[in-house]
Amino acid sequence: MFGVRFFGEFEFWLSSFKVIVVLGVILFSLIMASGGGPTGDAPGFRYWSDPGAFAPLYATGALGRFIGFWTSLTSASFSYLGSELAAIGAAEAQNPRRSIPKAIKLTFYRILVFYILSIFLVGMLVPYNSPELAFANKSGASASASPFVVAAKLAGVQVLPHIINACICVFVFSAANSDLYVGSRTLYGLASDRSAPAIFRRTNSRGVPFPALVVCSLFACLAFLVVNDDSRKVFGYFVNLTTIFGLLTWISLLVTYICFLKGRRAQNIPNSAMPYVAPQGLIGSYVAVAFCILVAITKNFDVFIEHDGKKFDYVTFLTGYLGIPVYLSLIFGHLYFTKSKVVKPCDADFFTGKDIVDNEEKAFVEMQAARQGTRTGWNRFYDRYISFLF
Repeated sequence: MFGVRFFGEFEFWLSSFKVIVVLGVILFSLIMASGGGPTGDAPGFRYWSDPGAFAPLYATGALGRFIGFWTSLTSASFSYLGSELAAIGAAEAQNPRRSIPKAIKLTFYRILVFYILSIFLVGMLVPYNSPELAFANKSGASASASPFVVAAKLAGVQVLPHIINACICVFVFSAANSDLYVGSRTLYGLASDRSAPAIFRRTNSRGVPFPALVVCSLFACLAFLVVNDDSRKVFGYFVNLTTIFGLLTWISLLVTYICFLKGRRAQNIPNSAMPYVAPQGLIGSYVAVAFCILVAITKNFDVFIEHDGKKFDYVTFLTGYLGIPVYLSLIFGHLYFTKSKVVKPCDADFFTGKDIVDNEEKAFVEMQAARQGTRTGWNRFYDRYISFLF
């Protein structure tokens, strides 16, 4: 509503808050795992032996543990959706050749610390068969189901669970804010490429694509469908839909990158001409595509397994796999109605608009050089040691 400058400033402070909270949770988990809680118990890696690191599912032994692991893996992909959105703001970023590669590189380290490390630590504090965790899961899709809340309860800390719940509410608000930004800009980009109705190309005086924002906000109202007794089940359906479309987005990005690499090679454009090059290149992209396809196909495989006398869950099946035929129909429908043709690698256009970016980069570098003399020691310290967190 207020433009990208306000959005960036607002998200900066929200991100600062989130970083502080996550670092606090990581520190809290380390202290609790080492026996610094009110009870003095130091679980360490105890729960990795009893009941074990992998919960069996639908079967016993190694097969059950593998099914449990794979189910968790496919479900966890939902949590990583959006990690590719660092490049969405490229069109509105200053000096994108520097800021976007930096953001992409830092995304990896943020995931490694804030996601992997925190989950690793909470796995030390909460056994998978904990009755507290089972109670939290039955309470619905609210923040009370957070394993960090359960970890605080098991550690005997009375007030912390309520604080974590409040922080999760702030996290959800920040995520919704970012998703509306990304959704409205994506719809605006489609309209600019004449792949969506022209009305979505309109912007207000601040450059905000207002019609696109309104439509995305209306879809966000679907979240109110979970405000009922079956909220956990409805939330699961939303997660299924979001995950499959997210995986298809990843596949699209990887296929696009593969075509981009083939076009560069066909036109002899070296890596040195690129501001950023993916570390694993073409082979890594093919492996990633294959893995994403595998996860997309098997993400809801448990609907085909009979267990606990339950019948085939057709709603979960539809929400889990509906995105695939929709995705394919949109692709082939677009090719049919627009009469689009596949562009050969040797004919790909890599240079239209490059002069505009060159001029913007030159102006930005000159502006930064003019400001360099007025920068304080605190500004330099922040840019070097703190800014990467946000």
